[in-house]
Amino acid sequence: METIKTMAEFAAAGEQPEFLFWVGCAGSFDDRHKKVTRAFAEILQKVGISFAVLGTEESCTGDPARRAGNEFLFQMQAMSNIEVLNLYAVKKIVTACPHCFNTLKNEYPVLGGNYEVIHHSQLLAELIGSGKIKASDGSSLEQVAYHDSCYLGRGNGVYEAPREIISGLKKELIELKSCRTKGLCCGAGGAQVFKEPETGSEDVQVKRVQEMVDSGVSKVALACPFCMVMVQDGLNKVGKEKHIQVVDLAELVQQSM
Repeated sequence: METIKTMAEFAAAGEQPEFLFWVGCAGSFDDRHKKVTRAFAEILQKVGISFAVLGTEESCTGDPARRAGNEFLFQMQAMSNIEVLNLYAVKKIVTACPHCFNTLKNEYPVLGGNYEVIHHSQLLAELIGSGKIKASDGSSLEQVAYHDSCYLGRGNGVYEAPREIISGLKKELIELKSCRTKGLCCGAGGAQVFKEPETGSEDVQVKRVQEMVDSGVSKVALACPFCMVMVQDGLNKVGKEKHIQVVDLAELVQQSM
């Protein structure tokens, strides 16, 4: 993979990339989701899309703080990020995290951060639809189930793009029992990913994973780092971690190119 330039490097050269790739906390620090970051970056490089990252100037969007009830911390983090984004005159942002997507798109404008924000599934679907990304001849017609992320699906109405990616890669899409507007949360929402479920509460994580097991697929695609953590952990809980492979849509695209 080619070296990824930062916004500061673009600015120093008097240039402006088409997209700022907002990597997010998981994409930067979680070992599993670092692979998703690399996969998506490599795809963008292969198709010739100009993009940059903030690097060390990127901070958490503040989503976990707001969901956990710390509004003061959220606003501090958001205002700091907006200051940096506006400094570089950022216009378009793409991110692989639905939580970052939702926060940047719907919550930053109130604080003065107005940008065109898209999720990586939307950009990948657009690239496949335009023919810039094509499945390789060896791409098999395998069955792939798709898990709807709450913040992508019910939160922002993005249902078709992920499915267009799977079908565009010549895969057979398998819908889970709970999908689209009736999608079932992985259990991570509301900052729950950072704690264990309360005693006596239903384990939504296991319930969701059981639907995946019942579907009979050997591969599940998703588009959220929180979902990645919860689904993989849920498969471990039910002893099916060796039977079902969990991949991000960017990894599915990269594997098929």
